[in-house]
Amino acid sequence: MQQCPRVRIYGAIEAGGTKFVCGVGTGPEDLRTVQIPTTTPTETIARAVGFLRRESVAALGVGSFGPVELDRSSPDYGHITTTPKSGWQDVDLAGELGRALGVPFAFTTDVNAAALGETKWGAGRDLASCLYLTIGTGIGGGAIFNGVLLQGAMHPEVGHLRIPHDLAIDPFPGLCPFHGDCLEGLASGPAIAARWGVPAGDLAPDHPAWKLEARYLALAIANIVFTIAPARVIVGGGVMHQTHLFPAIRREFVQIVNGYLRVPRIVEHIDQYIVPPELGDHAGVLGALALAIAEYR
Repeated sequence: MQQCPRVRIYGAIEAGGTKFVCGVGTGPEDLRTVQIPTTTPTETIARAVGFLRRESVAALGVGSFGPVELDRSSPDYGHITTTPKSGWQDVDLAGELGRALGVPFAFTTDVNAAALGETKWGAGRDLASCLYLTIGTGIGGGAIFNGVLLQGAMHPEVGHLRIPHDLAIDPFPGLCPFHGDCLEGLASGPAIAARWGVPAGDLAPDHPAWKLEARYLALAIANIVFTIAPARVIVGGGVMHQTHLFPAIRREFVQIVNGYLRVPRIVEHIDQYIVPPELGDHAGVLGALALAIAEYR
């Protein structure tokens, strides 16, 4: 009797500062995941390798918190570099995973991976370009144009945009260890918690925190739209589980652009322009899976 060929499956890791989401499969329909707490590099990588080795994956895609080195010609390709995450500076994450598993691997940022996932299977499919922002423990962004991730000398670091900060309205100095009151220092989940004394998820929808948050995020989105004009802006991450933020951000964005952008896709359909991810919290790991598939092929 002729045996059916075994379906090839791929491995994916969304490496975050608090947890690694490890997945296997071929797409959203058959994705299986496990979560591993981000502890020390040695322990976390070993647990991820153990899971993926049991699944016999054909290739691996990794989307990691950063900053990271994405230049394949660099000896530091695949390394996490100047992260504030204690113990993770200069860790060769992709290299250690690839060598341990003995399979082809590809590496990008966690938010680039989310952009890839949404472009292939989610809210960015069938579009020539899109921007993905994540608002959570940190803030990051990834943009795709004609199927290619936007990348120059390094990956975009939109979390460190300098945005207007009116100290009379918001005297909070910011949390970023490098820049103080950059976007991440003012609008990340930890910044919200530090400013108001409670975690973001514990604040009522009518708390003044959210008007301030919507303003900061709309300012950042406006700056990026004025710069690269993506066809859609997808905003995910833990802070955006507060879904009442979306209409507030859209209102602030329209006010900020003040009639300058006469683009129907943006102005007349703002509720379809600034949107949540269709893949939810699986956008990053699915993007890493898409990366693995592309690397194998």
